[in-house]
Amino acid sequence: MFCRESSSSLQSLTIAKSLSSLFPKPSALINSIPAGRRDKMCRPNRGGRCKVTASRPNVDQKGNIVKNPVKKIKVKGFITAQERGVLETIGWSRPLDDIADIRGRSLLVELISAETDPRTGMEKDPVEDYAQRVWFEEPDEKYECEFEMPEDFGVVGAIRVQNQHHREMFIKEMELELPSGSVTFTCESWVTPKSIDPSKRIFFSNKSYLPSQTPEPLKHLRKEELETLQGKNRDQVGEFTKFERVYDYDVYNDLGDPDNNPDLARPVIGGLSHPYPRRCKTGRKPCNSDPSSEKRYGGEFYVPRDEEFSNTKGTSFTGKAILAALPSVFPQIESVLLDPNLPFPHFKAIENLFEEGIQLPKDAGLLPILPRLIKAVAEAQDDILQFESPVLISKDRFSWIRDDEFARQTLAGLNPYSIQLVQEWPLTSKLDPAVYGDPTSLITWEIVEREIKGNMSVDEALKNKKLFMLDYHDLLLPYVNKVRELENNTMLYASRTLFFLSDDSTLRPVAIELTRPPDINRPQWKQVFTPGYDATSCWLWSLAKTHAISHDAGYHQLISHWLRTHCCTEPYIIAAHRQLSSMHPIFRLLNPHFRYTMEINSRARQSLINGGGIIETCFWPGKYSVELSSDVYDKLWRFDTEGLPADLIRRGLAEKDESAEHGVRLRIPDYPFANDGLILWDALKEWMTDYVKHYYPDEGLITLDEELQGWWSEVRNIGHGDKKDEPWWPVLKTQDDLISVVTTIAWVASGHHAAVNFGQYGYGGYFPNRPTTTRIRMPVEDPTAEELKEFYEAPEKVLLRTFPSQKQATLVMVTLDLLSTHSPDEEYIGEYEEASWAEDPVIYAAYERFKGRLQYLEGVIDERNVNISLKNRAGAGVVKYELLKPTSEYGVTGMGVPYSISI
Repeated sequence: MFCRESSSSLQSLTIAKSLSSLFPKPSALINSIPAGRRDKMCRPNRGGRCKVTASRPNVDQKGNIVKNPVKKIKVKGFITAQERGVLETIGWSRPLDDIADIRGRSLLVELISAETDPRTGMEKDPVEDYAQRVWFEEPDEKYECEFEMPEDFGVVGAIRVQNQHHREMFIKEMELELPSGSVTFTCESWVTPKSIDPSKRIFFSNKSYLPSQTPEPLKHLRKEELETLQGKNRDQVGEFTKFERVYDYDVYNDLGDPDNNPDLARPVIGGLSHPYPRRCKTGRKPCNSDPSSEKRYGGEFYVPRDEEFSNTKGTSFTGKAILAALPSVFPQIESVLLDPNLPFPHFKAIENLFEEGIQLPKDAGLLPILPRLIKAVAEAQDDILQFESPVLISKDRFSWIRDDEFARQTLAGLNPYSIQLVQEWPLTSKLDPAVYGDPTSLITWEIVEREIKGNMSVDEALKNKKLFMLDYHDLLLPYVNKVRELENNTMLYASRTLFFLSDDSTLRPVAIELTRPPDINRPQWKQVFTPGYDATSCWLWSLAKTHAISHDAGYHQLISHWLRTHCCTEPYIIAAHRQLSSMHPIFRLLNPHFRYTMEINSRARQSLINGGGIIETCFWPGKYSVELSSDVYDKLWRFDTEGLPADLIRRGLAEKDESAEHGVRLRIPDYPFANDGLILWDALKEWMTDYVKHYYPDEGLITLDEELQGWWSEVRNIGHGDKKDEPWWPVLKTQDDLISVVTTIAWVASGHHAAVNFGQYGYGGYFPNRPTTTRIRMPVEDPTAEELKEFYEAPEKVLLRTFPSQKQATLVMVTLDLLSTHSPDEEYIGEYEEASWAEDPVIYAAYERFKGRLQYLEGVIDERNVNISLKNRAGAGVVKYELLKPTSEYGVTGMGVPYSISI
């Protein structure tokens, strides 16, 4: 029955190795007993602990295996963890978990050596122990374990943890007290109970390794963890559950809800018909009425557990709590504003939103949800929804009317990403004239010359880079007739807005062209409006400006904000978790820029960009909102122009100039977004350069890094697969290639997002400044006698009816207030370092230099904002430009740059 021992230990080992390849690897869900440890099964001692007796194998002269005792040392470990929350600690499982704590069997912890046994060349036996809770102070718990470790165990490269409780635990870190000094493992992850998932969670040390440099005993653990995240070890089918931690891709086929309402059917976004980045796969069932769409049944959309907000962030007045609350908030507001199309009767009614508020019933349940907005009325039956006055109105209540403020905000406002240089004249559409009508713009040079007082010819203006434009003509023209057919009283034009650059670096709006394409009943209509010098032309100009600004507001929300930051970043995150080990230096470099983005995006799919959601209800594209963003992604988005300098060059706002401070020379010297942004961009790039060149001193390491190449290949071919064949994709061959890629991703997640997000309430909270939709035609477009009479007798009422309705405006104001709010635990760029960065002295020094550059930027911004010669950011009643100021207090501050897209 038993095999006779071979006379040669080497022969035995050779045979054993050859036979091992014939047996399949056990499932990751089975706690297999490692080779060489079957005689060391854990048995609890009287204290409830489990000690492993380790020994050194050897072979005597006759080939018999003998064991020489090895001196053992006691090593203490301390684990810091967190409770789920008050409600979740009083459930049925808590008494059982308390018993486990008393018995000292809260967590099973296993230490893995990063060194092989020099005598056998094989992995050293792990040592393990149960951790017992020894200390609790909300929200943290501390667990202690004590290991009997062989003196020659070597460097601890990884730990494995099994949660013995019946509730999940958030493991923050584990500290080992070794004779050579303490070692910390930063975990920052949820660990599922053993009863749900018996496999042990792997956590690596804070030392980063490229795949080729990984210690041999850790390589299979590195691969095993990635396979889990890819879903290769998944046993069940269907919808993902949180504990699975699976990262995978899917199209946006979950925005509509055709099973609930046929009017909420939406096309699949992603694929040949509507190219788009991919989102996180959830595995939900297809709709009954449309198998290409995914069901939107109750509950939260799946994201891997570690992508969800932390306890603090999840329960604070931002993030998850906000977006979860919005769907329940809005019906209460709608119950008060019964007529969804009711306009504001006068401007005083708009001001009353800040001075008097709207009465809401106390049983609406809004008080804990919107504490900053709700004012409790003592001894009354109602609460008051009263808005804080936005900074724009607090500074100058009439600024929104003026043309100079309209122009200033294109450079220093909420959407500094659309202004572009005019490089051709005359302005001409590239759309098919047989479908969309005459392509030539009606903005002639005679009109422009009249507005600029004949200062120069058109050739001089083009040569001297004096003409700039907001151009939404070709993008919007195909949607005009479709949007006008919607039932929500939405009016749309295609628009061009032309600006002239003055010598003091300010822009002056000179003309707005509005166009309606032909349809089967009417020819094309278009007209140019200019700043007026009589009452009629002044009112027409104000109305035309309202339409043009609403186009910019919609483009900002759907493109500059949602598409270019939230949406396009998600594939980078999914690919990173699937292809880059958590011990990979590039994963650790980018991970702070990825935190919470998948969670906030899932919330957006539930209540912001979904069919019938906030964007469709309150912004002019209506049900075509995401379809429009798909068109822009298809025609305009390219990764190599998402970095700030490349974006400025693409729009003609800068040109390359190696002698200039940032390597580019701005066409508009006082361009606050670009001025501050280029300092932040350079700081990011220098930090990324130091980091990349430390881990990749030789570019050959980049091409040979299979994890890195797999990540970038998956980003291009799957995450952004609808554009995989574009020639502009960077190829990772050199350090400069990698530096450019990681800097672009970090910039989009930090500086870009901050610039377009945290000023939303400041500039859009007073909605006449940035109306999100327009609801009636210009009074000169095919007017009836009655419409003309109303315009001439009460132009203010025409403007008020053009603005969003009371319902639309109020919902948008609530949304913008919430989305502009910093969480109390916001993670600002440069405010703290990752544990792995502090582990390496070279990287830590580079990070300290990065922090210094950010502190320098803070000072520069403060200095610029009091320099009255910079008229686009300083002056009487001018809102300071602080959106790229790195740090902030919590709340609606109009400043602060978080690492990631977390709201």
